[in-house]
Amino acid sequence: MPEPTSKSRLIAELSAEFAGTMILILIGCGVVAQVVAGGELTDGALGDHDSIAWAWGLGVVLGVYVAARISGAHINPAVTLALAAFKGFPWRKVLPYALAQTAGAFVAALLVRWNYSEVLAKADPGHTDKTEIVFSTLPGNGGLPISQFGAFRDQIIGTALLMLLIFAVTDLLNTPPGANLAPFIIGLIVVAIGMAWGTNAGYAINPARDLGPRLAAFLTGYGGAWRDQYGDLYFWVPIVGPLIGGLIGAFLYRLLISRFLPVAEPEPGRVPTPDK
Repeated sequence: MPEPTSKSRLIAELSAEFAGTMILILIGCGVVAQVVAGGELTDGALGDHDSIAWAWGLGVVLGVYVAARISGAHINPAVTLALAAFKGFPWRKVLPYALAQTAGAFVAALLVRWNYSEVLAKADPGHTDKTEIVFSTLPGNGGLPISQFGAFRDQIIGTALLMLLIFAVTDLLNTPPGANLAPFIIGLIVVAIGMAWGTNAGYAINPARDLGPRLAAFLTGYGGAWRDQYGDLYFWVPIVGPLIGGLIGAFLYRLLISRFLPVAEPEPGRVPTPDK
């Protein structure tokens, strides 16, 4: 079989990022639709905050398993940017990866919107922010008194935590999970962040996860999708905050951990690359 060209290789990687992010959003937005819209009609019988946190984590696990062999399964522009800044990922691929991730999230959100259209219409006929949170995030999840700055701060801290931990569990010179369990551990990281950091801004911690579904919501009847419950433009918060937070988390891992790790003998079949 001939070696793939750089163009065909990039197409394969973008396809994998699209598919992995699509899986993440199908499960993530799907569970929020079930809990929020379905729960509105069944007195909360279809789940709660914990089921949302677990399903988002499992969405990450499954999305990473789908895409990892081909693209590395970033499924998050903040991860892609941090890898370019600190791990040598090619800068020329950052924007294409981000676009593919956002497109995957957009298509997945359209599928969720279509599949739950009857329930969403019954639970929220006006398509307000009451069910907009099925697709995109809001300060205080639309109900708590969190300012836009509070949500922005939350997204920086939450994504910094995510990135520091991702770098830790994928660093072959540290103590990475064995037996191909890294995707599962990364999923648990997302569950933990959701349970501990989900109040102030819905823990988007991923620009594609928020922007793609937000656009899908806007195009399918949610006219206020770009704004928060106070009427202020909000869509930029879960884009800019995670991008900044991801860089901070990667920097902190290098500052506090990776520069102190000894260069180990490579395991059989694996050649670790020291973080320079």
